[in-house]
Amino acid sequence: MDAENNKGSCSQRNSPEGKKYVRAHRSFNRIWKERNSAQPNLLEKILDKDNLNRAYKRVKANKGAPGIDGMTIDEAFLWLKEHNHELIERIKSGHYTPSPVRRKEIPKPDGGMRKLGIPTVIDRIIQQAMAQQMMPIFEPLFSDGSYGYRPGRSAKDAVKRVKEYAEQGYKSAVVLDLSKYFDTMNHVILLNLLRKHISDERVIQMVKRYLKSGVMENGVVVETTEGSPQGGNLSPLLANIYLNEFDQEFRKRGVPCVRYADDIVLLAKSPRAARRLLETSTKFLECNLKLKVNKKKSRAVSVFAIRNFKYLGFAFGKGRNGVYIRVHAKSWKKAKDKLRMLTSRSRCGSIVGAMARIKVFMRGWLNYYGIADMKSNIADLNGWLYRRIRMCIWKQWKLPRTRLRKLKGLGLMEWQAAEAAYCRKAYWRVSNIGSVKMALSKERLIHWGFYDLTSAYQSVHVKC
Repeated sequence: MDAENNKGSCSQRNSPEGKKYVRAHRSFNRIWKERNSAQPNLLEKILDKDNLNRAYKRVKANKGAPGIDGMTIDEAFLWLKEHNHELIERIKSGHYTPSPVRRKEIPKPDGGMRKLGIPTVIDRIIQQAMAQQMMPIFEPLFSDGSYGYRPGRSAKDAVKRVKEYAEQGYKSAVVLDLSKYFDTMNHVILLNLLRKHISDERVIQMVKRYLKSGVMENGVVVETTEGSPQGGNLSPLLANIYLNEFDQEFRKRGVPCVRYADDIVLLAKSPRAARRLLETSTKFLECNLKLKVNKKKSRAVSVFAIRNFKYLGFAFGKGRNGVYIRVHAKSWKKAKDKLRMLTSRSRCGSIVGAMARIKVFMRGWLNYYGIADMKSNIADLNGWLYRRIRMCIWKQWKLPRTRLRKLKGLGLMEWQAAEAAYCRKAYWRVSNIGSVKMALSKERLIHWGFYDLTSAYQSVHVKC
């Protein structure tokens, strides 16, 4: 396909920003001419039919919103059936230019906004195809203490590793907080790290184009001179490659390091050693990797500091049976606030529907936090939640005659039902009186669909 036809098929090139790609195409074409000396096999593997099909299925399974072109995953399937060969040829010839990502901001749990970049579906498929072939190259090089975005590893594994170190006597920790990590990765450093292990320069240039594809904010394309927007399929792998330098450096120094994405914890056996580690690790991140460390949130603390040490939503305690994992107070508050909203008297709606929503939320919550020791806390939360449901039911019955009829229908004696039905106490107080608890018993609510947290936790905790 000639350059003129390609020019018409790329929407970005019709804008003023298209001029900035001219020099990139020249260097790209030069790379293509010299490809015989560059062992050009990785790009072919990326563009292999089976690899692209796997990438499409993965992107489809992840769902996700459209990019700046508005194309959905279903529309992309039809587009690819017609233009697949053309797309592959454009990539092979070095004429494919990624579209800018669509900027979307979402609130962080602790305040502030997290900037996400949503690439077009076609770019997500290409990035996923690249990640699938690059992952086997870099996965063996990653540190054993790295857990984020890696197959067979999870946040729970990272928490368990911190616990293991605490049991070995590493009672002091350095918690490092990186300011806008994904948005501040240095492109030159990242591309040089890739070149150490990828000999096909065409793939390096493809990565470079994605890094510099720009973001669209309020209809205006803004250049990206650093960072890799969160939301791209390639970004997690690039983030791990970048911080692997930090992991390996402190592994050589013999420092226990546990990292999940940009959540980093270094362990030490004394507060003095931890303070020294905070200084040296901050210096390495800022000087060697050109990242910014949030000095206010980064600190040297005891692993057992209930308020000051929080890692991935967890904290640690020490009792007669040794070190144990606990849910951090902020995580408890966040969960209880969510349950309070789901059981709000003014918006819970159908009780069966509310209980179904509680089940969906708490099943996911327990699957994550189930590794923690929280038997008594879960029992308290379970009792509180039962009472919230009884309160919502009591309000929905509204009139005294309706309450009387319902309570009698649930097996109460007429005098018991009347005593509760004509009670003038507030909803929350009535939900805890004996006759109402008897009528709306735990067993009956479970039969109606209540997700009993105590039994669910016991089941999940045993598996963990």
